[in-house]
Amino acid sequence: MTEAKTSLKRTLIGKVVSDKRAKTVTVLIERRVKHELYGKIVGKSSKYHAHDEKGEFKLGDLIEITESRPISKTKNWVATRLVQKAGLL
Repeated sequence: MTEAKTSLKRTLIGKVVSDKRAKTVTVLIERRVKHELYGKIVGKSSKYHAHDEKGEFKLGDLIEITESRPISKTKNWVATRLVQKAGLL
């Protein structure tokens, strides 16, 4: 019984809005949800601080982040992979 283990960690895809901090990127996650009362589709956004050990992700990149253990007071996500490089739109 050697089955592939599915990860229980959440993954999100978002845009890097800041890369000024050392080993940290700020990622903006945008999602579209239905308003509870009125039923209209509205855009919601959240910012997450993600750990970027090598400093490889730059402003405007579309990246994937994965949930992890708390790394600092505000950081409990890790930048895992580059989805799309900035400026290729």
